[in-house]
Amino acid sequence: MEIDRVQMSEERDGGARHSIFRKAQRPLFLKFENVVYKVKTTTTTTTTTGHSSRGGKSVKQSEKVILKGISGSALPGEMTVMLGPSGSGKTTLLTLLGGRVSTTHRLTGSITYNGSPFSSSLKRGIGFVTQDDLLYPHLTVDETLYYTALLRLPKTHTREEKAKLAEAVMEQLGLTACRNGIIGGPLLRGISGGERKRVSIGQEMLINPSLLLLDEPTSGLDSTTAGRIVSTLWELSRGSRTVVMTIHQPSSRLFYMFDKILLLSEGNPVYYGKGSEAMGYFASIGHSPTVAMNPADFLLDLANGVSSDGVSAEEDRASTKEALVSAYKLHLEAPVAEELSGLCIQCKQDESEKATKTKKWCTSWSQQFSVLLERDLKERKHEAFSSTSMLQVFAIAILCGILWFRSSRKPEDQLGLLFFVNGFWGFFPAFEAIYTFPQERTMLSKERSSGMYRLSSYFAARMVGDLPMELILPVAFVSIMYWMTGLKRRAANFFMTLATILLNVLVSQGLGLAIGALVMDVKSAGMMASVIMQAFMLTGGFYMQHLPAFIGWIKYVSFNYYSFKLQLVSQFSRDETYQCTPTTRCRIADMPTAKMVGFDHVPLAVVMLFIMLVFYRLVAYVGLMRVGAKN
Repeated sequence: MEIDRVQMSEERDGGARHSIFRKAQRPLFLKFENVVYKVKTTTTTTTTTGHSSRGGKSVKQSEKVILKGISGSALPGEMTVMLGPSGSGKTTLLTLLGGRVSTTHRLTGSITYNGSPFSSSLKRGIGFVTQDDLLYPHLTVDETLYYTALLRLPKTHTREEKAKLAEAVMEQLGLTACRNGIIGGPLLRGISGGERKRVSIGQEMLINPSLLLLDEPTSGLDSTTAGRIVSTLWELSRGSRTVVMTIHQPSSRLFYMFDKILLLSEGNPVYYGKGSEAMGYFASIGHSPTVAMNPADFLLDLANGVSSDGVSAEEDRASTKEALVSAYKLHLEAPVAEELSGLCIQCKQDESEKATKTKKWCTSWSQQFSVLLERDLKERKHEAFSSTSMLQVFAIAILCGILWFRSSRKPEDQLGLLFFVNGFWGFFPAFEAIYTFPQERTMLSKERSSGMYRLSSYFAARMVGDLPMELILPVAFVSIMYWMTGLKRRAANFFMTLATILLNVLVSQGLGLAIGALVMDVKSAGMMASVIMQAFMLTGGFYMQHLPAFIGWIKYVSFNYYSFKLQLVSQFSRDETYQCTPTTRCRIADMPTAKMVGFDHVPLAVVMLFIMLVFYRLVAYVGLMRVGAKN
């Protein structure tokens, strides 16, 4: 997405900072004809037999038509708005126009961009702003736009140039006053809702899109803030840019800014044309407001089946909707089809545009990795070192130190300590990691759909970024607990115990990541992880020494079993003895737990843990391939 170097030089020389976005990179003519979209639905009904209240359940699958033959166009320099009540199909149509629906086998009709169908290279010229502002809460406005610029602008620009472009966007959208404010979230106070919406728009404006799609950009905002945002969008459309958005209930002031309106009712088109001609059209078919009112409110009443005389009985609403659909087919369907057939589409492309299409990614893998790693470290440090996590870890460490204080002469107690520590650092990282990908699913899908980065670069940055944050707390835990509990005070024993726990943490985290990525539902993933972890612990060699043959194999796939073996070896040797009775010393190797786990095959235990470390992360990566664009 090249931006004019001459304009950029004007920016560096102190010229008009807004000039870099005055013109779109390439005018884009959007046309959609007879779009029909269906989804499969499942209905469960309960049947009764005779006088009994008991019965069976029957599952019936059917298809629901969401869009019923929608046609229209959006041209450069225009702001096209989709109006309609909730459930009318506005967001579905907008998502289809943005190429963000993968189930194309349920879609009929045609959607073309300058005469061509949607392609993976085309999406880098399309900006898509979702209704919910999907932003990282702990990043500032400046950081959010800066990292977006680094990922979405081509590598032909330097970091300094990308930073200047991010600065220009902030100035253009009036965000300079809050540039150092964090985005915030439901439980974290940050910038205002209007400012968050402008940040979302700014992320898309960085690529200087030819087509800008916005889903409910004024949702939840006061009229003044909504007016500022729509005014900004209107100015953006003047730069040969195609702007299409859905809006639920605009004010009259906003209504008169719309160039073209598409009014939907239950998936049917009831009006398509110039915004200034909408009231005249409905007056011509017998629908005029009886009192002065906002035109948008009047149109929405009609789309809901409420006629101009205010009649709102259910049967009358249905007949009103049917009459509007019939009127559209009679008066507007043919003119719309004629307009679309005569629409001039600029299909010729110069060599530079063809060359751009061959580039699959704007930035290299290493650039994506470094930017994602930097962003991840800034965002996730607040989660990894939250007061709750730190309090939990330090409290358990001190509690262990108190309960096992000076237990050096009691190996049976020390084995219990080692197994508890092994279990704690099996459960804690796994359940922390389960939330990772389900919580980031919407963000990952959004960014991948925009073609920001490869899945492999995101995954690698996430794994590397997790290392310091996931390992600092276990190091602090062992440093507190180890010396209080009377374990062997030799450096070799301490570091072997620490290394075993850290390896255990990484394997456990990988298991949590894999389960979260495969299930993508926190509740279901938590239940699955709980069952798996309990099975691993019960067969880990401490609770049961004689496992039934049909289930004993579980210990060989349990990382608890291998890590407990390494912890045993880190503190004891095979021939070491202890005072088992007042007059007798016994070998550690003869203790039931030590005998079950054993002192042999130590290298195999290390190898198995490393295999699990890699395997679980590969499973997590495969699970993530279902999210977002499959690139």
